[in-house]
Amino acid sequence: MSGPAQDSRGPQTLAVDLHVHTDASYDCEMSVEAVLARAAAVGLDAVAITDHDSVGALSRAFDIAHEYGVRVVPGVEVSTGDGHLLALGVDDPPATGRPLSETARAVRESGGLAVVPHPFQTFRHGASRRAIRDVDAVEVYNAHTLTGFRNGQARRYARRQGLPGTGGSDAHRPALVGQAYTAVSVEADGGVTTDAILDGIRAGRTVARGTRTTARQYLRKYALNARLKTASFL
Repeated sequence: MSGPAQDSRGPQTLAVDLHVHTDASYDCEMSVEAVLARAAAVGLDAVAITDHDSVGALSRAFDIAHEYGVRVVPGVEVSTGDGHLLALGVDDPPATGRPLSETARAVRESGGLAVVPHPFQTFRHGASRRAIRDVDAVEVYNAHTLTGFRNGQARRYARRQGLPGTGGSDAHRPALVGQAYTAVSVEADGGVTTDAILDGIRAGRTVARGTRTTARQYLRKYALNARLKTASFL
């Protein structure tokens, strides 16, 4: 990874984890501070906070990001009627339960970027091929996978459809932040901004990179999810 570079000028490639959760998500206990500390430690230039149907962590993240030298890209992982959708560059969570294509259009009309996370993984609320319409990009490398089979499917789908591919850790614990990320080539003559990052993704100047979780990490995530979901009903 290239390390923090948000004050640089001219064309450059940034390492951005586009899919990270905090304790504003129902299935995560990770603080914003832990996210940013880990992002800085592994050399990320930016991280997208994408909590489930919530932007509750963004204010805190914006306030302290400068202390870690990491840019925060605002976002949310929206629960659409057809599966999850990452809305990047938005400050307000889109309405839930609508068709994915309708949600994606609303995100784009608001100036945001609509990215399909972990597509085809229905047990993880991944969208089906039929549901993916009017999106800007597809997550072709999600670190939370044991075999990489679905990532391969997503990569081939994005290539056939002419859609940019992104990578994200889908981290719910600090150790996983940056385990997958997107190398984004940006035009940053005015300094690196969220808009420059989103424009780079829209233009397809992306390479998804990372490593898969181990079986232990994979099982630990779902054990945590189950515990937190159970607690929420008590």
